[in-house]
Amino acid sequence: MFIKRQPNGMDIPFSSEITPREVFESRRRFIRQLALGSIAGSALADMALREAFAQSPGAQKLPAKPNPSFVVMDKPTDYKDATGYNNFYEFGTDKDDPARHAGSLQTRPWTVAIEGEVKKPLTLDIDSLLKLAPLEERIYRLRCVEGWSMVIPWVGYPLSELIRKAEPNGNAKYVEFVTLADRKQMPGLRSPVLEWPYVEGLRLDEANHPLTLLTLGMYGEVLPKQNGAPVRIVVPWKYGFKSPKSIVKIRFVREQPRTAWNISAPQEYGFYSNVNPEVDHPRWSQATERRIGEDGFFTRKRKTLMFNGYDVGSLYAGMDLKKFY
Repeated sequence: MFIKRQPNGMDIPFSSEITPREVFESRRRFIRQLALGSIAGSALADMALREAFAQSPGAQKLPAKPNPSFVVMDKPTDYKDATGYNNFYEFGTDKDDPARHAGSLQTRPWTVAIEGEVKKPLTLDIDSLLKLAPLEERIYRLRCVEGWSMVIPWVGYPLSELIRKAEPNGNAKYVEFVTLADRKQMPGLRSPVLEWPYVEGLRLDEANHPLTLLTLGMYGEVLPKQNGAPVRIVVPWKYGFKSPKSIVKIRFVREQPRTAWNISAPQEYGFYSNVNPEVDHPRWSQATERRIGEDGFFTRKRKTLMFNGYDVGSLYAGMDLKKFY
């Protein structure tokens, strides 16, 4: 168990805080699936996976077994908010730009190259990625460096499963993620706000941590294009920009990767970018956050939890987290 559960100490003063019917029903399905165990019949599961990606991602179901070890008690963010309020600068810098412009993204065919300091370089298409390990549903918090957060049921499996297949050699110290940069599909690339393609990175031990998720879906469906289809990474104890979207290459390297936001504004965006309420962004505090969907005038901001509430402190034992922000 890697999740620290902490009540927010708030009553339900407004009708907007009452759990929506679809959330209530999804929780009932979650409990029922736990009681039934895994999906019956691997052949049936494979068929469902193929059908899910037969068309462009949008609302196709993606079967996955809920993992009760990775569930936060917070109310999930409404699907419309999670898919309509995004950072995905390849499609624009406004929060609604990805939902408006990501329809141009072609997610099939799609391959991901695994290369660098590995014994077994691989190039995998989406079907291969789907079958590489059993899919799980995990409910994670996602905290944005801008001060807002969401709670999302993600679908995927530990990135460590893919790393194990590639067999990094002794020179591999970091993992670099390279995302798609296609001007024909991504109008935001015309903006010089970042150096393209978008690149992110993790230390190898961070990438191997059980919480780090190779993500193929959310809310029981394939990833919407605006949320990083067809494959992304989710690292729930780091700020959201450390979870790269629409990945086309995973490289194992000796040196710390030069990442997009660290190149753009190194004084604001460090390589580690762990959620830390004690380390402010140069232009705003990180001590509190606004949960998307809790936008009432009298709604109090939540206190930001160290590492977003996840028990990963052992990864950084002995490190000065104000220096290595």
